[in-house]
Amino acid sequence: MDVAIQILVTGLTVGGMYALSAIGLSLVWGALGMLNMAHGVLLTLGGYVAFAAVTYAGAPWPVAVVATMGAGALMGFFIYHGVARVLLRNPEFDTVVIIATVGLATALEHIVLLVFGGQPYGQPVSFQGSLSIRTINVPAQNLAVMVASFLFMMIVAALLSKTRTGRAIRATAQNRELARILGVPVERVYAQVLAISGVLASISGLLLSGITMLSPTLGDDPMLKAFIMCVVAGFGSVPGAAIAAFALALVEQTVAFALGARWGFPLLLLLVIITLILRPQGVLGRVRAIRL
Repeated sequence: MDVAIQILVTGLTVGGMYALSAIGLSLVWGALGMLNMAHGVLLTLGGYVAFAAVTYAGAPWPVAVVATMGAGALMGFFIYHGVARVLLRNPEFDTVVIIATVGLATALEHIVLLVFGGQPYGQPVSFQGSLSIRTINVPAQNLAVMVASFLFMMIVAALLSKTRTGRAIRATAQNRELARILGVPVERVYAQVLAISGVLASISGLLLSGITMLSPTLGDDPMLKAFIMCVVAGFGSVPGAAIAAFALALVEQTVAFALGARWGFPLLLLLVIITLILRPQGVLGRVRAIRL
């Protein structure tokens, strides 16, 4: 029972962080048909913005969290207006935007390296203490990650289902041309989606750096795993991305405990291969018909 509790706590903690990243990645794909390869570096920037706000500006942690969210939203707007908007008219948009965002991610990662250096830092926005469950001590930071992850997922769910902005996003994701004809400001929706994705990524980076350490490559591994979770769930399926994140995190932690940590990631890659063979559109994705 103690082992099961430990696996569950770790899986929910890791799954929560990855869910935020996967939801942001899936939102952008659903609305724009764009794979944002700079998504991972937004996690890194989120962690460093909070670090700088507390360490250099002396801001309390709530202000640091708001600054992190603001930086993520601004970076999302920048990615749209500086990269995606310019390339949307390109008939090879799907391909060229991947190359462009890879270049942007590399540039931003080097800027972080030049500004903060390559040495790891501890995240000052963290919580001390623990909660005892049977013989297991659950760190307060893990609890904060779980609560924050669920809170932001609920906010995104409410935004998409209850607001006018959410209806516009869903309409654009379903049929952008028809949405445009019906008066939906599609370009504004694109910018909003990338801003929301940036907020989720930056918060995910803040939560992740509170458990690990800050480094210029902080977002690389979460970006890859978020991509895996989106593939398994089906790109564009926001609920599927969240479900896949928690499910795969629990599987990964179970395998890591039973066989060793080095087997967790290979298992995720194996699941991706199986999914692509048996159901290329993802477990919860939909088949898209393309008229030739």
